[in-house]
Amino acid sequence: MPALPTSGPLEGLRILDLTWVLSGPFATMTLGDLGADVIKLERPPFGDVSRTTGPLVDGESGYFFSVNRGKRSISIDLKSDEGKELFKRLVGEVDVVVENFTPGAMDGLGVGYEVLSELNPRLIYAAISGYGQTGPMRELPALDVIVQGAGGVMSITGEPGGGPVRPGFSLGDVAAGLYCAIGVLAAVREREQSGRGQMVDISMVDCQIAVLENAYMRYHVTGETPQRLGTRHPTAVPFQAFPTANGYLVLALAWGVPNQWALLCAELDLPELIDDERFATSQARSANHGELEPLLSEAFMKRTTDEWIAALQQYGMPCGPLNDIPSAAAMPQVAAREMLVPVPHHTIGEMPLPNSPVKLSRTPGGIKGTSPDMGQDTRAVMSELLGLDRDEIEGLLAREVLREERAPVDLG
Repeated sequence: MPALPTSGPLEGLRILDLTWVLSGPFATMTLGDLGADVIKLERPPFGDVSRTTGPLVDGESGYFFSVNRGKRSISIDLKSDEGKELFKRLVGEVDVVVENFTPGAMDGLGVGYEVLSELNPRLIYAAISGYGQTGPMRELPALDVIVQGAGGVMSITGEPGGGPVRPGFSLGDVAAGLYCAIGVLAAVREREQSGRGQMVDISMVDCQIAVLENAYMRYHVTGETPQRLGTRHPTAVPFQAFPTANGYLVLALAWGVPNQWALLCAELDLPELIDDERFATSQARSANHGELEPLLSEAFMKRTTDEWIAALQQYGMPCGPLNDIPSAAAMPQVAAREMLVPVPHHTIGEMPLPNSPVKLSRTPGGIKGTSPDMGQDTRAVMSELLGLDRDEIEGLLAREVLREERAPVDLG
């Protein structure tokens, strides 16, 4: 088991993380894996709602564990005057605040960006929301599947002629989280020059449009509405998954590589297709895909996936298996890249978590440790950042301005 890192390229960057569920926690997880000190501020008495999201092990959420690893947790009641004052003092001691509430929620508490930037002019304030901080839809609620629908993702996902399909992971949340992390890093870099912070405004719908650049480009160039294509590519053919004798093969013929089509046809025992004008170029094969795919699918069914991979890779053709999650997890390449790292948890036990894919030669980051219990670091952070003594902290805990452990939750 590789040792968990204690530092990274963002060591010294302190983040006050008010986020919950996925988009925000994914952003701060990404920054934490790179060395930032992420202090997760959770609302009492229950904290991040994802603490009750399944699968659960003895009441502990594997979901929460997976995206909040390596963070510290404090719990402050921001609805109380004392809690707001503590929060404002903390803002003066951190570099970044991240939240993913509906626009206006923080302003309603009296701790929005304008107020906080006056307290700390160097503060970088990142806000993730469904539709962004501006525009006529800014106050509408939006979760992952909503923004995938609104941004067009589900309109091009699925089989031809079929209904819309949500991709198998939370693309709306993950894309927003990654763009948020990029925005924070850009603002940190600019602050080195100006000495001033700024707001990072991330719209989940904006991010869906950004990651669909190919679809929007094709629409504006051709005037045609992109459609569902299954696993295939809109312009490169063959570039998709094909059924084999025991599973699926994923094949992607590269553009402009000579002889690949002819070699593929020969290996498939379909030499008559080599000089067929309907399939002579990638563009022609795309235009005549309906005629070509059945021929290729029938030929691929004659061997196993591994047999096809061995046969085609000798020609340098990009191809591989269509793995399920257990098969992907077992790949030697995944182990060699340390992409699944066993992380201990006091209730769940040791569980492999996806590591940071950012591999740096001098200052590598990675998962720093387990996820925190709610408020477990409240005392330490209040003392470390604000200099509160034991009696002050005990008084705040007694008045329930602060919390240091998760209250029992009725899961119904």
